[in-house]
Amino acid sequence: MKRRIGILTSGGDCPGLNATIRGVAKACYERFDEDNVEIVGISNGYYGLINNLCKDMSPSSFSGILTQGGTIFGTKRQPFKMMQVIGEDNIDKVKNMKETYKKQKLDCLLTLGGNGTHKTSKLLSDEGLNVIGLPKTIDNDIYGTDVTFGFHTAVDIATDVLDRLHTTAASHSRVLLCEIMGNKAGWLTLNAGIAGGADVIIIPEIPYDIDKICDAVMARSASGKTFSIVAVAEGAFDINEAKMKKKERAKKRAEAGILTATSRIAAQI
Repeated sequence: MKRRIGILTSGGDCPGLNATIRGVAKACYERFDEDNVEIVGISNGYYGLINNLCKDMSPSSFSGILTQGGTIFGTKRQPFKMMQVIGEDNIDKVKNMKETYKKQKLDCLLTLGGNGTHKTSKLLSDEGLNVIGLPKTIDNDIYGTDVTFGFHTAVDIATDVLDRLHTTAASHSRVLLCEIMGNKAGWLTLNAGIAGGADVIIIPEIPYDIDKICDAVMARSASGKTFSIVAVAEGAFDINEAKMKKKERAKKRAEAGILTATSRIAAQI
């Protein structure tokens, strides 16, 4: 009896998606034999599962994609908080996904994604579907994993950026701020900041004190250093904002016309 395995990629872009898809396909063909397994590619993430945008793949479909960026299946964001909400289109998304699973006669669904993707995976699992979640996010913030795929590549690139800033900062005697992705988790900024030699690293997990940042920069200047590099995670906030709720912080920044932690810090230094 042939096994039918569906694969989808959901959420934002991430290094290694096609390499992971290829690895899954090769493992399936090797373990079950090509004649006993069928892989179904689902286009544009959960949107494709909702609307039955599926295509039977062949072993040749996965050739030549190891070093190819992006994802051969395409991706699209489908916020988890809206999955059980029936909108103006009158579509019951959970019902449709279950129906697509049955229409495609799937034995298992593999989902490549981050936190939102895995929340929906859990929802589908609770609905009785066989689901395997693969942790895809450069933020490295999925519980139960040591390292998510895509993280190391993102660290390498962010480190390279910080490396390149040193000569410019030194040449012009400047304090340069580099904003790095990380809305709720600072793993990427922390690792790249250490590897790239940043003088100050600011992450969401530790609310920053602008006075201490300024003291650190001034201390470097007093010691004869002509520049400083500050690595800032996009979701960082200060000790005063830490006392506020998330919506209150966003409202305050919007009213001030300062939407990112980097612009706020730059204005204060």
